[in-house]
Amino acid sequence: MVAATESKPSLGRRALNWVTAPVPYGRIAAFRTLCYLYVVADITLFTNWVYGHAGAPGNLYMPLYISDFLHLPVPTPGLVHTLFWLMVVLAPLAATGIFPRILGTTVFLLFTEWMIIAMSYGKVDHDRFGFLIALAVIPWVGKARQGDPTLSQAGGWALRTTQLAVVSTYFLAALAKLRYAGLEWLTGSTLTRAIMRRGTIASIWMLKIPGLLVVSQFGILLFELVSPVVFMVREKFRLWIVAFFYSFHVVVFLTITIAFVPHLIAMASFLPLEKPIQAIMRARGKDPETIAAKAHPQLAAPKQLDGEAETAPAT
Repeated sequence: MVAATESKPSLGRRALNWVTAPVPYGRIAAFRTLCYLYVVADITLFTNWVYGHAGAPGNLYMPLYISDFLHLPVPTPGLVHTLFWLMVVLAPLAATGIFPRILGTTVFLLFTEWMIIAMSYGKVDHDRFGFLIALAVIPWVGKARQGDPTLSQAGGWALRTTQLAVVSTYFLAALAKLRYAGLEWLTGSTLTRAIMRRGTIASIWMLKIPGLLVVSQFGILLFELVSPVVFMVREKFRLWIVAFFYSFHVVVFLTITIAFVPHLIAMASFLPLEKPIQAIMRARGKDPETIAAKAHPQLAAPKQLDGEAETAPAT
């Protein structure tokens, strides 16, 4: 008797499985803490000028399309100060994991309004996209304990959505260069102007080597266009590619002092953030499996996996 062969899942089912490939709750907890603590760092260090310019004349405010669409008010000192202090208080509380949906959603809405105000007085920074997506999706995972190895499809969806936003930032940046500057961007003087304005000892010497910066521009565009390949390799190779992404930003900062900090925070969605915490727990005599048993008594805690779940598609 011939055994019946199982039919392959449909393309839609495979796509759904890929988007929701489960990850440990501990990874979500660590990523959530990192994101909410960065919110405080951002408003106090990187976009603190919004607070300092709370009393700027309203006629300097050039609202983004989303601000007009939502009929958001022109910023006033009262509004800006309220946003600031609410985030200073609520973001650290959200980082602890209590009331994850209520506090997480509130922090997302507050920080989004802060970003709308920040970007309505000049240029719009594209390094905020992935981070805003992360803040939008993390609350919907619900409770997640540090070090918990139990796998979560909702957590997998949240991290995959953030990863897609991170990689889209690179790919869409390449398309924007081609759309607005065309192929001339490759042979233009973009990097030359950047180094002349913001150059450091690590980059000034590049101006003296003919053609080097043009070659660099070809390399940047190629890197941005092929960045989606990070989803097409196995986990161990994916981490090496993500390490290259981080090294790229280190070079950018060292040469022209431009930091993409919120983007780098969002890119941590690729990393097994729960493993260092689990190692610390074990060093203190605590078993992550015990954490899982207490958090999910109705489930048998699965074995800790390296990277993503073994059942997750390779791509």
